[in-house]
Amino acid sequence: MVNEAYKYSELTGKIIRCAMNVHSILGSGFQEVIYQRALAIEMGLASMVFNREFEMLIFYRDQHIGTRRVDFLVEGILSVEIKATTKLEDVHYAQAINYLEAYNLEIGLLINFGEESLRFKRFTNKKFKLK
Repeated sequence: MVNEAYKYSELTGKIIRCAMNVHSILGSGFQEVIYQRALAIEMGLASMVFNREFEMLIFYRDQHIGTRRVDFLVEGILSVEIKATTKLEDVHYAQAINYLEAYNLEIGLLINFGEESLRFKRFTNKKFKLK
């Protein structure tokens, strides 16, 4: 699962392994919050540093217009958005990309626990700006 060609590959691999553990124990069919709580336990057991439901400010033309919570901000550099739906839709992908752009994060994961097999997608923010 680790591919050094991808930035933060080791970290994303660790998160995906935690998600696979959750899915193998719980399977599909629970609400998103159940998977979120279970994933927090798994990531804690893996000694990962993260914030759950991390609230970030949203700006438009340098004006604060609201807030949004990403399911997990891992090590302050990577967003993890989780779903528990029978099929990921384009709107879910758009949401994951929007979070990366709004928070100026370079890499993010979208993980779906609602399917028979765990599904995940890695995203790269093409608009990322070094601070």
